[in-house]
Amino acid sequence: MRRIMVLNSKGGCGKSTIATNLASYYTAYEEKNVTLVDFDPQASSLDWLKARSLALPEIRGINAVKDAVRFQRQTEVAIMDAPARVEGRELASLVKRAETIIIPVLPSPIDIRAAAGFIRELLTSGRVSRHETKVAVIANRVRENTLSYHALNAFLKTLKIPFVTTLRDTQNYIHAEEKGTGIFEMAPSKVWQDLEQWDPLIKWLRSKRSHPDSQ
Repeated sequence: MRRIMVLNSKGGCGKSTIATNLASYYTAYEEKNVTLVDFDPQASSLDWLKARSLALPEIRGINAVKDAVRFQRQTEVAIMDAPARVEGRELASLVKRAETIIIPVLPSPIDIRAAAGFIRELLTSGRVSRHETKVAVIANRVRENTLSYHALNAFLKTLKIPFVTTLRDTQNYIHAEEKGTGIFEMAPSKVWQDLEQWDPLIKWLRSKRSHPDSQ
């Protein structure tokens, strides 16, 4: 079973948006049996599932705040939406659940500083330091050609983990959240720019570089 976690200790960086769109991709494009696990007390990913039409491919949800995380035998992909403000033992416990971690970072000085500290701690986590969990970072909600974006871009390029892609700030994600869908289930003519931006992340997730057995 593929186990992917969207993780950042900073709140408001778009973890749920990334998690729900990943779930949308795997169920719509790869036709996988997907379970979306929400560890966040705000339960944004589960709210997204509630808004999802029965006409769309089914995605199972687990409220990890209230219930034990038990996967059905047929589950092929687990997408995990982590909470904010995790550190220490709680962070180590979450990392143990994932083989791949995606860290979204916003283009603001506060988010960059928070990400720097969080990533330093994450890289010392046992599973990550032993390459048993692979980590990548993405720039999220970006408006290109702004000073804040250039600052974020420069910061992410200094990290010792892959900087995979940049996702723009667009209403498409808001429209998708409202309807319980993902950009991979929307009309390509409306989201072609977004699909192009997701392509490097999808390719990385498909590659051996995102799997723990790859050194």
